[in-house]
This record gives sequence, structure tokens and C-alpha cells, in this order.
Amino acid sequence: MITLHHLEYSQSFRILWLLEELGTEYELKLYNRNADNNLAPDAYKALSPLGTAPVITDENGLVLAESNAVIDYILDQHPDSPLRPAGGSPERADYLFWFHASIGSMMPMQFMDGIFTVLQKRSPFFLRPVISAVLGQAQKLLVQPRMTTILDRLEHDLARHKWLAGDQLTAADITMSYCMASAKQRGFVNDSRPGCMRWLEQMEATPSYQSAMAKDGRETMVFSFD
Repeated sequence: MITLHHLEYSQSFRILWLLEELGTEYELKLYNRNADNNLAPDAYKALSPLGTAPVITDENGLVLAESNAVIDYILDQHPDSPLRPAGGSPERADYLFWFHASIGSMMPMQFMDGIFTVLQKRSPFFLRPVISAVLGQAQKLLVQPRMTTILDRLEHDLARHKWLAGDQLTAADITMSYCMASAKQRGFVNDSRPGCMRWLEQMEATPSYQSAMAKDGRETMVFSFD
């Protein structure tokens, strides 16, 4: 049986949602962040050399990190699941794009934006105007154009079908959940992005998402940089 080692306010929520959607048996172990620095506790870091969430263990001795690797490993055990469209299907290309864009494009941009924000807020008071001006310009040049491009693509695809890879929920939607919730939290997604807002609403209304949130025990899955 798979054990999900779930760190609060982390990307491991996606694995929790995946397991709930599959309806498979699993064990859940919850970990809180250290109160002094918001980092994972030592017990969590000891699970994997990366010390990052998510991490799963399996009764065969496997220890596996990295979100998409974990998702693929779990779906390999459920080959008939519609959560991963088959090769050659009309949904496959969109599925692959969004499955990997979540980690390859969207999260790095938001992480960079979060770091810029933290540096502005925590810079010395007498230097803050200069530092804020420089970092604010960097956000405009490095983050906003790329986020605009990917959100435009999201709006385009969500105008064509209900979910990211067609009219049925897939693992691409699950892996994008943290990115999209974070994008809304950071102000990238708002009422000017009706397709994205609709997607977030239907995500939150999905029974498996709701049961995952209940087991998570928190009002949001997203860690705030602010």
C-alpha cells in the first residue's frame, strides 16, 4: 500500500487529491511545517534526499519524490484510469502539455514572483524604495509577460472544453491545481480570466477534491510567500 507523506500547505496536496479521485486504498501521514521558518520538519526531510513535498513510500521499499513522477507511478498501478488519456487519443497532446507546464512553466514563475515579493518586504527600510523599484521592474520584465502568455493559453483551452485536456477531469488538472490556486492567491487569476475562474470553481466542487481538503484539514492548499 502507498503511504502519502503530506506536508501542510504544499504541492503534495495534488497527490492527496489524486488518491481520493482514484478511490484507492492508501495511508496518509500528516506533517506540519516548523513554526520558526515554515520549512519541512526533520522527520519529513529524512524521507528523501530532496527534503521536498510530495513524497510517497510503498510497501515494496520505494521512496519517491517529485510531483509528476509520483503521479505517473500511481497511475501506472491504475492503467485503466481515465485520468491519463491514452497515447493517440485526441486529448493526449493537451494532457501532456498541461501536465508538464504546471511544473516546467507556471510554478517557477510564481516562485520567482514570490521571492521578489519577500525581498521587497524584508529589505532594510532605508533601502526599500530603491530595492522595491528594481525588483518591481524585474517582476514586470521576467514574470508578468510569461504568466500572461500561459494564462492566455489557459483561457483559450478552457473556452474549448470543460477541463484542461477535454471534457473529463485528468491528472493534468490535478497537477495544475496548486499552480492555479497559487495564481489566484497572487492576483494573476481574477475575474478578468473567466475561464480560469470557472475551472477553479468546478475544481473546488469536485467530490474528490472536497474529500481531499477535508483530510488535509485546512482552508487552503497553498503556502503563502507573503
